Amino acid sequence: MELNDKIKKYIFNNSNRIKINSKDIKKNDIFLALNGKKFHGNKFLVDAFKFGAKYCITDKKYTETKKKENILFVENIYSYLKNISFQKRSLFNGEVIGITGSAGKTSLKEYLSFFLKKKYKVSASIKSYNNNLGVMISILNMNINANFAIFEIGTNNFNEIRDLTKLVMPSQIFITNILSTHLENFKNKKNIAIEKSDIFKKKYNPNAKRLFFHMNSKEEKIINSIAKREKLINVIKIGKVGLDGYINTIIDYNSKHKISLKILNKKFLFILDKYENYQINNLIFVLAFCIINKINTNFIFQKQIKFPKIDGRGAIYKFKINSINIQLIDQSYNANPETMLQSIRNFSKIKNKKYQTILILGEMNELGLDELKYHYLIIKEITQHMFDNVILSGDLFKKALKKYPNFKNKFIYKSTSKGIMSYLEKNLHKKAMIMTKCSNATEVNKFVTLLKLEKKDKIV
Repeated sequence: MELNDKIKKYIFNNSNRIKINSKDIKKNDIFLALNGKKFHGNKFLVDAFKFGAKYCITDKKYTETKKKENILFVENIYSYLKNISFQKRSLFNGEVIGITGSAGKTSLKEYLSFFLKKKYKVSASIKSYNNNLGVMISILNMNINANFAIFEIGTNNFNEIRDLTKLVMPSQIFITNILSTHLENFKNKKNIAIEKSDIFKKKYNPNAKRLFFHMNSKEEKIINSIAKREKLINVIKIGKVGLDGYINTIIDYNSKHKISLKILNKKFLFILDKYENYQINNLIFVLAFCIINKINTNFIFQKQIKFPKIDGRGAIYKFKINSINIQLIDQSYNANPETMLQSIRNFSKIKNKKYQTILILGEMNELGLDELKYHYLIIKEITQHMFDNVILSGDLFKKALKKYPNFKNKFIYKSTSKGIMSYLEKNLHKKAMIMTKCSNATEVNKFVTLLKLEKKDKIV
């Protein structure tokens, strides 16, 4: 059997074996030697084999290792991956779930996976693998014997959803929301709604059967109009009272929260010590999915509900800085104006006299011509709430503060992750609760990584 056939057979019969970082390689994995910004992956082929790789795939000739008989050379690695992705997808006979939306794709994927795994075999993409490469790797890492396979499908430009949808071909589709993201390319939220709708259009995805989506805004109503034309079997609308799924009441009692949901004419009542809006929204999606698919929901409520802990998306960490107890609410993975405003409002509701509250915000990326206006609106919102300290970072917040000098003295500006850390180490004098929110690859995002790295031995 030729090497190409051996590798394809190995990929089809195994799951979670494809890796793009040699440091992640475990015994019998396959390393993809991709061309990066600084180096070609061939630079790490020796390391990959040293860590236990069974095979390596590259599109650049390489002869400097004893294991060259296990290195597959292809003309174009992306074309090769696309071809075998189609082949492996065709072997899967379970239900395929595709998730898109402006925000919350990864958290919803984690919630669906977390709950469905209690009863079924589930295969789900890792991290936020939702671009072209990420989707292909997710398909190749899929367990073809699973009952459900869950994929994120992302975009930052026109016509990307349709191309990824042709690879995934999901039968059950979620659109989390339509928000102000990637406006540099899309210009407005109407264009985002139209782009996201490609995931269930029959000309790109003849498998589409069921759509679950939020319908709160006028842009999200565009999705409903398109869905009617596509004549899907089920269209489940989540959001305001009167739709297919919504929050009926939330009553605070005895320092807890009594939450009532109504979903597809079924009522759910449960109590939580604390919650965030996205957690309840994700739970509504999960419950709606179970009802439509005739899955008994009792397994979700057998014990007190526990939600998955998702790094960078509201997970809470406990540290010590200079022997002072710190609670970090980590929202550092990504941000847009709507989610940042909501996070600020949620954080302001936390009342605990034993803790000082520190809000740390980094800039929001890819907002187009109105980027400065959106950062000003965030600053204006902060002034409506009481926090002990507010630290801002990033050029856009710096420009907004200069444009509106009346606000300047209300905030602390730090340009670097180390500057933020240094400020906290010098100025923390009592227990603190910190909330971070920012776009990915910003200084605040780096600060959170630095905090976890430096204090990892002190995580409670």
